[in-house]
Amino acid sequence: MTDKELRLHYENRLAKPFYHVIENDSIKLHFVTFGSDTAQPVIFIHGAPGSWDGYLNMLDDSLLQHNFHLISVDRPGYGKSQKFGTLGHPKKRTYSLEQQAKSIILALKNNHSHKKAIIIGRSYGAPVAAKIAALFPEKIEKIILLSPAIDPDTEKFWWFSKFGKVFLVRWFLPERMNTATDEKYAHTKELRILKNDWQKIKSDVTVMVGGQDWIVDTTNFSFAKRMLVGKNAKFIFIPESGHLISKTRPDLVKKELFINNQTTDIGR
Repeated sequence: MTDKELRLHYENRLAKPFYHVIENDSIKLHFVTFGSDTAQPVIFIHGAPGSWDGYLNMLDDSLLQHNFHLISVDRPGYGKSQKFGTLGHPKKRTYSLEQQAKSIILALKNNHSHKKAIIIGRSYGAPVAAKIAALFPEKIEKIILLSPAIDPDTEKFWWFSKFGKVFLVRWFLPERMNTATDEKYAHTKELRILKNDWQKIKSDVTVMVGGQDWIVDTTNFSFAKRMLVGKNAKFIFIPESGHLISKTRPDLVKKELFINNQTTDIGR
């Protein structure tokens, strides 16, 4: 959504987003929050392309707002989490899973509950969520992976994907599309690196996959089961759902959130 569309969307709503930016020499992270910062944090991570408002239906849910501190990020390279050069183009379009994880975890500085976080990652956001859980096990209670693109051997490339690498084509495309293209071509390598990290995950894990998902291959479901052997993991296959489970079955996602709504401190 454009800034204008978002302003109109929230014009007559009581609960409005609070906007935040964390920036250092190497990264810029833009994110929005809803709810009390003393409640358990829930971080939402979008796919590719995407931005924080991809979870709008859940962020606007009053029950979630009253029970959690909702944090929705623009992944580095997307939305307002971009660093621009003098010509107005991003200095860097793609970031490794590790760079994204170390950037997004900084959003927890905005939360003052001292409770472990729950992370929801969709599509390309799912491996970022897994990376965060592997790198920061002491800060994460649970990760919920929706339609996860996590198997390096079943990464889908469409017939038109190669045209996204052509300079003249890229010139006319929105930056988010160019970022998504660059990320797609780097994704397989990043997922192979991530294979070494799955066993480092200590948190609970829920994986949800839709049987009608034509964007991410459903073989990622069996891949997740192999990677999470011996973990406290739950696997939910939804035959009638497509790729956007958080929009079509938010009830299932909310159920997983409330199962883990707890008061475990992570230290001050």
